[in-house]
Amino acid sequence: MEKAEKRDAASREDWLAAALKVIHERGVESVKVVALARTLGLTSGSFYWHFKNIQDLLDSVLEYWENHLTSHIIEDARAFEGPPADRILALMKQVVREGAAVPDSSIAVWAKSDAAADAAYKRTIRRRFMFAAWMFRELGLEAEEAAARGRLMVTALMGEAANDIRSDPEWERIIEHQWEILVGRQ
Repeated sequence: MEKAEKRDAASREDWLAAALKVIHERGVESVKVVALARTLGLTSGSFYWHFKNIQDLLDSVLEYWENHLTSHIIEDARAFEGPPADRILALMKQVVREGAAVPDSSIAVWAKSDAAADAAYKRTIRRRFMFAAWMFRELGLEAEEAAARGRLMVTALMGEAANDIRSDPEWERIIEHQWEILVGRQ
């Protein structure tokens, strides 16, 4: 991560995003207060305005990943007023557009060595699978078929995020093609 210009303050979300970026790029063991502060253009003392210690930051990163990067997408999809198939496409595009699945592979690696990360990872992925299955049941599919297609959608989005699909100028077309296959339009 690069050093930012000096600034007076950063929000809690700024610290969380910076920590997630470090976790994604170099792993959880690379999350250090001084390095994060330097990246944000702050003193390390400002870290303590938002967090008690590094463990508090890491716990908050898991909560942010679970709640911000998953819950609001589910809420947006539940609020979608169009046809069920269009809801699925809207969710898929939102996940990619917002980079919501980008940290997933890093959280999965972290989960291999940390019980709290493991619990958060399993809980979040299970929640995504359940919601995805619900969306496919709304299409009229039987429970088993809906669950299988939901899992395929979730894992495809995670894989596409790990492979940086947003850098492909054709990412929307790629997602639309995957959606066509998932909803049986191809």
